[in-house]
Amino acid sequence: MTASPNDPNHDPKGRISLHSHDRQVQVRAGDVLLADTRNAIELRETGYPPRLYLPREDVAMERLERTDTVTHCPFKGDASYFAVVLNGESLRDVAWSYETPFEAMAAIAGRLAFDTERVEQRVRD
Repeated sequence: MTASPNDPNHDPKGRISLHSHDRQVQVRAGDVLLADTRNAIELRETGYPPRLYLPREDVAMERLERTDTVTHCPFKGDASYFAVVLNGESLRDVAWSYETPFEAMAAIAGRLAFDTERVEQRVRD
């Protein structure tokens, strides 16, 4: 999926595409398992590393706390952020979600992506 050339937010140099991803994905913070799924959606966006968006039912939501951080992407919409709380310490804004993304990105609505520079994400066959 890419933005339409008629869309006022269209960037002719930028592209976003979504891809089904049925390999096992696990996300850990230290030795704590935060997510385990075979139902991820991979988002590829020009200029950024690929991101895997995971369904909430496969994420340990009890370990996450919503923060007040919100960002805007002209292609995806507004993102809400989450901290991971472990042993009384917080990894602030380590995960994010597009609750109501633009129509072209509806497949990632409510799913979570993680900052893979701050948590470990393993992909297996």
